[in-house]
Amino acid sequence: MTETVAVIGAGPGGLVTARWLCSQGFEPTIFEQQPQLGGQWTGLPGFSGVWPAMYTNTSRVLTAFSDLEHDGDQTFLSNRDVLAYLNRYADMFGLRARIRFGRQVNHVSRIDTRWRVTHDGGEEPFDRVVLASGRFRSPAIPDVPGVETFTGSAGAMSTFDYRGANPYVGKRVLVAGCAVSALDIATELARLGATRVVVTQRKQRYVLPKFAAGVPSDHRIFTRYGALANETLRPAEVERQLKEIVVEANGSPEQYGAPAPNSSLFAAGVTLNQGYLPLVAEGRISVRPWMTKIDGTNVSFEDGHVEEFDGLLFGTGFALDLPFLSDDIRTIFDVDAVHLDSDRFTFHPDLPGLAMVGMWDQSGGYFVPLELQARWVAYTWGGTAPPFDERAQRAAIAGYRARRGLSQKTRMNLVAVAFARAAGVEPQLEDWPNLRRALLFGPLAPSCFRLEGPDALPEASARFARDAAAFGAITSNEMTERESRYWSQVATR
Repeated sequence: MTETVAVIGAGPGGLVTARWLCSQGFEPTIFEQQPQLGGQWTGLPGFSGVWPAMYTNTSRVLTAFSDLEHDGDQTFLSNRDVLAYLNRYADMFGLRARIRFGRQVNHVSRIDTRWRVTHDGGEEPFDRVVLASGRFRSPAIPDVPGVETFTGSAGAMSTFDYRGANPYVGKRVLVAGCAVSALDIATELARLGATRVVVTQRKQRYVLPKFAAGVPSDHRIFTRYGALANETLRPAEVERQLKEIVVEANGSPEQYGAPAPNSSLFAAGVTLNQGYLPLVAEGRISVRPWMTKIDGTNVSFEDGHVEEFDGLLFGTGFALDLPFLSDDIRTIFDVDAVHLDSDRFTFHPDLPGLAMVGMWDQSGGYFVPLELQARWVAYTWGGTAPPFDERAQRAAIAGYRARRGLSQKTRMNLVAVAFARAAGVEPQLEDWPNLRRALLFGPLAPSCFRLEGPDALPEASARFARDAAAFGAITSNEMTERESRYWSQVATR
């Protein structure tokens, strides 16, 4: 008898999971509270933090799944391009008929060895459940004294609810945060008519441009080599190499007139943005330390400065939000606003038949690791991948718990390689001598994970060679001097 799976969410994670579950003989049903598929990429107010003028900060090659390439050759995609891509992907695999639109899931609980899903249309039993409702749906607003008293004419809200610059034309706007949405929106406001734009932040991050020296930055910083280096080199050396790439591409923020970040790249963090620092250098965006108090339209900062604003936008991250989980599931996961105990963000040995997809916080694009995680889930449940080692799972969870209180953000390449290994699809360098350099220092394109293992594709090697060489970064198998120096440190360990 075919096993049924409830997939909660029809965003990229839910769609790609359903596709691979189907390939393993499962019968997935996708529950989606919105009237259309796409998750965050729908741009629908109240459901999505995507605004009309938003473009990806990840390149076309890495914002795709392995079965379907994007139309055209545009490097960075509009949100409309991504939504159209997801619709084409759903139609390619017949997923649209599996989606229950307008069905909000209210409760997920266990019934012996099965699962009960309660939603707007009733209650149904399933053999398995995948939680793919998204990590970025509940904005985290910091507790700033007096925030509730703000009376600026443009109001105070999260960047999740931002829908364009028009309400802020001719206004004085304070943008809180230093992550992607905060810097992208501050840049847009400065260019589209806000009278004054100020960014307030707890700490200055390094800012890496989306495109440097003719190459998308995510092709250079999220590599297979970087994942291997993270496993073999001292953290200080990994940090040194990453910082070398970042600073070489864009300099350091203080060179533009922004505050100097922590000398440690890992302590400071990195944000991808193309236009923010030049606008700081031109004086069109000002930077202040964090807020200490809000009183009406006046905002006080840690440096003693007080300034009046018409609008306040919080780009300060998201809280992990899974309100539909039953109490016993929440207890096993030990869920809070940041943490969720699991083996590599996916499974828990005390919850067999339940998996999560896309519930981790990372820098870099999600499409490639989402597909690899979905394949791991489908292959494990379908018997294509080896069964779980419970001791290893519990050790992984214990390791995660030991890091509670530290930053939980990880890098895209680390997660992707971990999922690829678990799914049995990590390409081996010795099997591909003509692609060795590209597999190490080229982009972690989805095509490289169809070279070998389950569901390998005959055309994957040609496609990956094309993906790696798309911007001229990988045009031969001869390493550059820097690549040779880096690799020698890892290969001799």
